[in-house]
Amino acid sequence: MTGDRIFSIAQRHRPREGLTISTPAGISSENGVTYFSLGAGTDISPEAYARLVLYLGIDGTGTFLTGEVREERDVGPGELLAVVPGTLVGVKTKAGFVYAEIMPREEITMNPLVKSGEVFRVADLVPYEKGSIVNLDIASNDAMKFVVMAFDEGTGLSPHRAPGDALVFALEGAAVIGYEGRDYPIEAGQTFRFDKGGLHSVTADSTFKMALLLVLDE
Repeated sequence: MTGDRIFSIAQRHRPREGLTISTPAGISSENGVTYFSLGAGTDISPEAYARLVLYLGIDGTGTFLTGEVREERDVGPGELLAVVPGTLVGVKTKAGFVYAEIMPREEITMNPLVKSGEVFRVADLVPYEKGSIVNLDIASNDAMKFVVMAFDEGTGLSPHRAPGDALVFALEGAAVIGYEGRDYPIEAGQTFRFDKGGLHSVTADSTFKMALLLVLDE
């Protein structure tokens, strides 16, 4: 995937009839990042994990069943569900569902705006501000950061290098990502990957929102 920077997770991992498929995201990290694709009418049985888990909807709709009583929570594209350690969680879908599972390797600090067990639209966490870039940390620890950012039209990040591999999830609008001397137009529903130390920038062609998953492994 190194040479193919911009892509659609939904297109690469289309649901297949009768199958549930899990695929490592391929970024260098001890924090587990996995893409899941569930065919129509399929499910994954409830399991409990020793760490907090984040589930980010990519395409279609899935119903997560949490706790001993199997409370149902629907998650769609751009929506996030955080599940605390030790909680049983499974998922099912009627028409097909693609999502990303983010499992930090160690204790994580959640923004107080994000309540465990509640589904929320990631883009709604930050407003647009005229002539500005708005940034909010959703979750972080010493090994990773998951951030949502809102760019007013024409604003951007100057070329810089990051200390780890990263995934950019475009949530709203359109922008251009500069990466190692090339420009990559990106729009809502697409994902961009850059490697540790890669020189990159972001310029918003319109109002633009994105989520950034940055891993900080040593």
